[in-house]
Amino acid sequence: MAQMDIGKQMLPSDTALRVAVLIPCYNEELSIAEVVKGFGAALPNAVLYVYDNNSSDNTVAKAKESGALVYSERMQGKGHVVRRMFSDIEADYYVLVDGDATYEAEAAPRMLKKAASEGLDMVNGARVTDREAAYRRGHILGNKVLTGLVMSIFGRRMTDMLSGYRVFSRRFVKSFPVTSAGFEIETELTVHALELNMPLAEEPTRYVERLAGSVSKLRTYHDGFRILKTILSLVQREKPLLFYFVLSLVFAIAGFCIGIGVITDYMETGLVPRLPSAVLATGLELLAGLCLLCGIVLNATKHARQEVKRLFYLSYPIRILS
Repeated sequence: MAQMDIGKQMLPSDTALRVAVLIPCYNEELSIAEVVKGFGAALPNAVLYVYDNNSSDNTVAKAKESGALVYSERMQGKGHVVRRMFSDIEADYYVLVDGDATYEAEAAPRMLKKAASEGLDMVNGARVTDREAAYRRGHILGNKVLTGLVMSIFGRRMTDMLSGYRVFSRRFVKSFPVTSAGFEIETELTVHALELNMPLAEEPTRYVERLAGSVSKLRTYHDGFRILKTILSLVQREKPLLFYFVLSLVFAIAGFCIGIGVITDYMETGLVPRLPSAVLATGLELLAGLCLLCGIVLNATKHARQEVKRLFYLSYPIRILS
């Protein structure tokens, strides 16, 4: 198999392995040229795609001048852009990276090499930095909390769930039903890989602050709550037995706490003087039973749906570098 140097790594030529670099962008005129040139130098045989998301500055012009293929997605939000890119572009491996010049382009060959040589469906670029301006303490704490929550539910296989720098195989991209609209897309990508038990890995990557004058589109609290909402939605969809068991337990405990007094009165006097409490306790216990039943039924449905997703995922071959 023909090979050529890319940095310090050895990868097949583009006739053997098609690589696409996907760069979603929104008002990144100050950094997009640096990103395109950096990844073009790190992966000279890759095709670079910039998808503009209704930018009001010169992002499109700068991207075209830098040599990228530029397209647009009118629906606002990173999730919509990623959905469009995954639908439009054909390749063996995909490098997804933000257009803000905060990620290390030189790490792309390492990540791609690891994915292609080990047959991995996702390699996550785990951010490493000592610059507080790049990765503020509040963002670090939020990432650790959200990542820890997802890993405790779906499996501890990653340390930086919210990284925007990843390498995917074709079978990951073409079997991924994107439903997110915004920055919660990273959470959905992670859960998709964990739920299907895909082979994945992490690669430490240098993370730096934005260029002077460049403004982050991330709204810390707003997007944090959206990510948390997405996690709850994914738990309800992918772990229904756990989700509805917790609800059932809450209703059962509440019903017991309210009804224990009614039961005690009845055992002592043979009367039910607090009828509203008795009705409420009965209703809560019925809700607990219904939630548990819903969890059991939806869990069976989830397993059937997961089998279909797994078979669809396996219908795409993976290119492995020997």
